[in-house]
Amino acid sequence: MSGSSPSDGENSPHPRPGLQGPAGEDAEPEEDKVCAVCGDRATGYHFHVMTCEGCKGFFRRSINKGVHFTCPFSRSCPITKAKRRQCQACRLQKCLDVGMRKDMIMSEEALQRRRALRGQRRLAQEQPEGLTAEQQELIDILITAHQRNFDSSFSQFTHYWPAVRLYVPGSRPQSPSQPGSPTAWPPQPDCLDEDVLPDVFSMLPHIADISTFMIQQIISFAKDIPAFRSLPIDDQISLLKGTTLEICQIQFNTVFNIETNAWECGQHCYTIQDGALAGFQQIYLEPLLKFHISLRKLGLHEAEYVLLQAMLLFSPDHASSAQRDFIDQFQEKVALTLKSYIDHRHPLPEGRFLYAKLLLLVTELHTLKVENTRQILHIQDLSSMTPLLSEIIS
Repeated sequence: MSGSSPSDGENSPHPRPGLQGPAGEDAEPEEDKVCAVCGDRATGYHFHVMTCEGCKGFFRRSINKGVHFTCPFSRSCPITKAKRRQCQACRLQKCLDVGMRKDMIMSEEALQRRRALRGQRRLAQEQPEGLTAEQQELIDILITAHQRNFDSSFSQFTHYWPAVRLYVPGSRPQSPSQPGSPTAWPPQPDCLDEDVLPDVFSMLPHIADISTFMIQQIISFAKDIPAFRSLPIDDQISLLKGTTLEICQIQFNTVFNIETNAWECGQHCYTIQDGALAGFQQIYLEPLLKFHISLRKLGLHEAEYVLLQAMLLFSPDHASSAQRDFIDQFQEKVALTLKSYIDHRHPLPEGRFLYAKLLLLVTELHTLKVENTRQILHIQDLSSMTPLLSEIIS
């Protein structure tokens, strides 16, 4: 099936371009645009012939349905505006005789695709212009820094500390040598009896290791950004101290599985229960889980994740007075790039309010960081296990 050209399309509302001369002397008078089939007022070229809307629709329906019409008379019925409905067989034959082409009729599926494409083009015209060259360059720098330093498979992560599992007996008999005292069973998680319940599962050493691993990656990510490297070392340290814990959560969200509510870090998998077993309280863990679910549901692209990390990193609240203006301007540039990217890459209705939702989640993240810091300081063993984490929260 051949498609229709812009001038010969089935829905073209105007006659072919080029019929008018420079001064309009060759233009057809409006009253001369009559349907070649029935003589009614024509609306444009449809299936290669100037026709009215009625004959256009009749021809399309007749061909698409494959109906065989029969003339009850002599197959020479007059087809006029008033009599065109009296004999469908002669009207269809008249359509063919004047040159209307079957091969230019689009199927319903093709029509739906074309309507959808027109809708997308209309939405694209309503959207702001695409990213500027400067904005695209910023995204490229951030993505390169992220990919060079974030090990999404956690293949380089080494769990140095063994997890400690202590078990107490339920209905299991007490040891004869120590009547009335709890018994520490060897860690055999794959073959525990049903009456043996976990009493303590120390995740602190593991949390210490992965915290250090993530902080090291974020420091490397920041140092790969030219604007960050240009800052005095004291400001670099201040920015990292102020935002590393928040950036950790953004990076962890990229490996969060919304179906299982688990963080899948390569061979390691963590749930909110692991945080509780490490000593974190529900006042922090429940909002943390809600935050990750909400952020993951937004379906962010890699570019949006790295822009969000950079927007957090370049916070003027954590800068010296000498560098505050520069950092504020850079954060504004990152934020505008993020907004432009969302507007350009998330068409309506998907992208509606996406930027506003992100800003609300950033506010939640600030609150989570305050509670996270408080609880880390409360869990003395955690900060003592990782000097780098202790320095970040100091």
